[in-house]
Amino acid sequence: MTKIGFLRLLSRTRIFLYPHRISSSSFRRNHCKGMVTLIVATTIDPASIGPASALLAMPGWHPGPPIQDMPSFVNQDVRLLKHDRSIVREDYLDKHWEEATGETVDEVIFLSKHTAASNRPALTVHPIGVPHLKEGEETPVGGKPAWAAPPNPRIGPWFRLLKSIAESQNLTPEFEVTLEATHHGPLTNAPTMFVEIGSTEEYWKRQDAAQAIALLVWEGLGLNGGAAVGDWSRNSSQQKILLGIGGGHYVPRHMDIVRKDGVWVGHLLAGYSLPMEDPGPYKAQANLEVGGTWRQAIRVAFDTTRAAFPQGEVLAHIDNKSFKGWQKNAIVGFLAEQNIKVGKPSDFY
Repeated sequence: MTKIGFLRLLSRTRIFLYPHRISSSSFRRNHCKGMVTLIVATTIDPASIGPASALLAMPGWHPGPPIQDMPSFVNQDVRLLKHDRSIVREDYLDKHWEEATGETVDEVIFLSKHTAASNRPALTVHPIGVPHLKEGEETPVGGKPAWAAPPNPRIGPWFRLLKSIAESQNLTPEFEVTLEATHHGPLTNAPTMFVEIGSTEEYWKRQDAAQAIALLVWEGLGLNGGAAVGDWSRNSSQQKILLGIGGGHYVPRHMDIVRKDGVWVGHLLAGYSLPMEDPGPYKAQANLEVGGTWRQAIRVAFDTTRAAFPQGEVLAHIDNKSFKGWQKNAIVGFLAEQNIKVGKPSDFY
């Protein structure tokens, strides 16, 4: 059956209700304690529960243990958890799963809606964190100040796979397939990514978009019997990872590089995540001390990216055109102080 035929079949398939639930203790006895992928969806978001339902309609799922009254589902080494609260506020679900089941969560993938002032339909992928916030600052979209989750190494490969799926399902050019900069919560310990449908309720409820995201997860995790996509642990050679610095929310200059096959990407810091205090008339001064939390944001983003890619070499890629001269000088100087290498586009191919 072709992908299109398979997806049409799914669109006519309602997710079945599992008649039996199992306890966490029973689950512990009957499942191996290996590494698992945790997928999280919320029932209050149509762009989250839609793809989750389409995914659960695919073969191989069976009931898992409830975690704090949240139902779960199991397929090979993949776990799907559903709750009925804000997707950016339900913290440490990876930790809660580990405590309840004894399994180690290797990565977390959240399914969510995307909002944008443009209201443009979009399919997006991004890392999470608010590394630029100062201690004591409020976090209106989750997380905590000076924090970022390790970026899921699948972000770059899945961005390319999502683009391929969207094109094959004729979702483009109506839907834009794009990366987003690092932003929002919730708190997690494991490498994390968000996969989103945007940007209005009309598109959040689109069944064809939901099926495309479900197919991304299905193929990306190898549940279709093929090789998983973006599994860094299978990467035998030391490769370079892009740490994006600067640019707008949709990080166009960084994304131009990540479109190329084989490119790995970590955190992507948009300009708004690099607050820099204007030094006024002292801009031309040598060794200028520029205030703001931009140093903190870069350091957190670099450290968590490095942690997510063992044996990899993290290189900063600077969107030079997005910075004024004094800003770029300050950033380049700080990167040199921190022994963070700067890469040009050709270094990542």
